[in-house]
Amino acid sequence: AKQTLKDQKLLLNYYKCRISYNRQNLKERNLQVYIHVPFCESKCPYCAFGSIDDEFNKASTYFKALVLDLNFQLKSQNVKEISTIFFGGGTPSAINAKFYDEIFSILTPLCTRETEITLEANPNSASLTWLKHVKNLGANRISFGAQSFFEDKLKFLGRIHSREQIFKAVENAGKAGFNNINLDLIYDTKFDTKKRLLAEVANLKDLNITHLSAYSLTLEENTPFAGKRSYKKDSDSLAKFMIEQIERAGFRQYEISNFGEICRHNLGYWQGKNYLGVGAFSVVFVGGTRYYAKSSIDAYIAQPTHREREILSQSELAREHIFLGLRSIVGVEAGRLSEAQKKRANLLVENEKLLFKNGKFYNPNFLLSDEIALFIEG
Repeated sequence: AKQTLKDQKLLLNYYKCRISYNRQNLKERNLQVYIHVPFCESKCPYCAFGSIDDEFNKASTYFKALVLDLNFQLKSQNVKEISTIFFGGGTPSAINAKFYDEIFSILTPLCTRETEITLEANPNSASLTWLKHVKNLGANRISFGAQSFFEDKLKFLGRIHSREQIFKAVENAGKAGFNNINLDLIYDTKFDTKKRLLAEVANLKDLNITHLSAYSLTLEENTPFAGKRSYKKDSDSLAKFMIEQIERAGFRQYEISNFGEICRHNLGYWQGKNYLGVGAFSVVFVGGTRYYAKSSIDAYIAQPTHREREILSQSELAREHIFLGLRSIVGVEAGRLSEAQKKRANLLVENEKLLFKNGKFYNPNFLLSDEIALFIEG
């Protein structure tokens, strides 16, 4: 009876939120969908993403809120087809796979054979049983947060898995039927040297993966790593070396931190595509406007469809197009630049810092993307 009362209150809040959200009158037929699962077995000291590691008792109620939010957004946007789905976190594999059953029952009718469906996972929690369950639901891509193959670096990064568990997780993903597997690595920590990074990349040849994400360590505000400059090498030469070694291993770079078989969901962000964001801490981007969900679990459960709105100006959207396009193979459309910006971009072409082809400017060195973007912006 107590749980029924909670569900009734959740529905009441849902309909209250729905009235205000519908006034935004957004309509889309084909969208990307991001679903945030904020539960983690432990909180990594470098992580600034919205996640919790001590309230798993709220998982059931949270997933009920997800269902309400997802149903509402799909209806509001008149979604007829979904191009990509990405379950991020947090750690989706930290949650019993059965929690995803109802979510997939809503999404599957809107998917096609080409729909890319990714779940993030940790090597220690993505068991073979869990992997088989989500694969049977329709997932076709898995992304493991490995971060390193060195035990001292794993401990430093607050990871609770071992090197051996990385290999086992990838093996189990293959057994479960996944052919599209990503691995995350972090570099530019105080532990990293060219020799150690070479060893990190060398491990990839023993893993049947199709994609690699390699992130330079960032010392995010409001994390235990904030301000601790000694934790990071901050070395451009190491970053360049890491990228070179990854490409030599057969993973072609397509944006500043991603390599290999292109993740269409990931690339969609760089292309400025519209997307739905479901869950606490999530963001919706449709028609040049962003909508922000509640940034706490309890607040989201109470108002799952509530969003704060941010309308972006044309100049802000153009600025984002420049920065995102130069950090990826997407490039920057000349038609979206002012005459002054095109003049500066052409100057960079003359100096072989940019390439120009079919009406777009392309950046051959993503490590210089921000500097180039600032120069073009003026």
